[in-house]
Amino acid sequence: MGNESIAAVRVSGTRAASHRWKVLGVGFAANASFSAAFSGIPTTAVFLRSGYHLGNEGLGLVLGMLGLGIAVSELPWGLLTDRWGDRRVLLLGLLSTAAALAGLALFVVPSGVHVPGVATLALGLLLVGLLGGSVNGSSGRAVMAWFREGERGLAMSIRQTAVPAGGGLGALILPVLASRFGFASAYTALAFACAITAVFAWCWLHEPRHAEGSGVAAAPGVTAAGAVPAKVSPLRDIGIWRVALGAGALCVPQLAVVTFGTVFLHDFSRAGVLAISVTMAAVQTGAAIARVWSGAWTDRRGNRRAYMRACSVLTAVLFASLALVTGLAGTHHAATTAVFALMIVLGGVSASAWHGVAFTELATLAGTSRSGTALAIGNTCVFLTLFLTPLAIPPLLSVGSWPMVWAVASVCALIALPVFPRAACAGKLVAARACDAT
Repeated sequence: MGNESIAAVRVSGTRAASHRWKVLGVGFAANASFSAAFSGIPTTAVFLRSGYHLGNEGLGLVLGMLGLGIAVSELPWGLLTDRWGDRRVLLLGLLSTAAALAGLALFVVPSGVHVPGVATLALGLLLVGLLGGSVNGSSGRAVMAWFREGERGLAMSIRQTAVPAGGGLGALILPVLASRFGFASAYTALAFACAITAVFAWCWLHEPRHAEGSGVAAAPGVTAAGAVPAKVSPLRDIGIWRVALGAGALCVPQLAVVTFGTVFLHDFSRAGVLAISVTMAAVQTGAAIARVWSGAWTDRRGNRRAYMRACSVLTAVLFASLALVTGLAGTHHAATTAVFALMIVLGGVSASAWHGVAFTELATLAGTSRSGTALAIGNTCVFLTLFLTPLAIPPLLSVGSWPMVWAVASVCALIALPVFPRAACAGKLVAARACDAT
């Protein structure tokens, strides 16, 4: 090979290495755009209830439809991603989600004497969830394809921080738009975000075609996840199902904090609006930082499974402590607000820190060519939990008050411990890394 050819290969490798960060940016933006919808719309609950003339039951129904739509559609979208590729599915998902949100803005908003019925709004939000479910698996598959072993934990964890980041942005903007300009503006803003992200996906997202020496491509005969290609479908891989089911169980305490943490702080600890806002902001900020740190740390240590199991134990201990302190404190101890707020932050962060690590492990087990399906299995379990947890908490409150809620959350976190697979033996890990570095 001549000097000019070698130089061309090096330039190509450098461009490929830099381009992967654009791909990660697209994955982050796609998740943030959709998270702003499924996490942001519930923050407008007060205005939904008044604007659409909903009771509490109707409000619970329409908000639950988003999570149900995502959970139902994740697996079909994941299978389609592995068949069509992440570019096609992500573009289709973002554009169709934007269209569904635009449809809500045009036809399903209260205006004057016309108020859409609860069924119409519920079906509209269900459609948004069904179409938006495409974003999770396809963006994750793209990131796994462009990053090599030893970097994927950090890359996937950065992508996963888009969920709290997008949710926080939606919570900041959507209530203001809904209260001041109506729901048409809120839906339009979300549709615009999805459409803009689709433009960047069109420009930057494609399958990697790196020359040898780029430092990104996997070795011949090895998947991009650094393992031998799966002999069975991810749907029949018990290891993948164990990670996914463990993730679903460990999401219960996280979602208990996200959905009812503000209610607990307001009703039980007598916290004011400022204290509640600061506490929940600390939970989201801490979760984002912990996800990025945990991805980088497990990349260096090669201990993703051990880390997930450690998060399970720590989360169970923290929520058991919260249940105990809540039971001992009674119901009228406003002076303990700071203690409750701190425990909510610690528990919420611990219950959220593992996300990027778990999804990296899912994709690694499946291999890049089938990672869309594996990620979809994980997201199905996670979003089923998102649908069921808010429905389960009110009955628990009626039976045993807040100590019961936090005790059940602790038990769910502990259940994840035996479900998560144990760490692979060191010999297998060394061999996989050696193959990936070849």
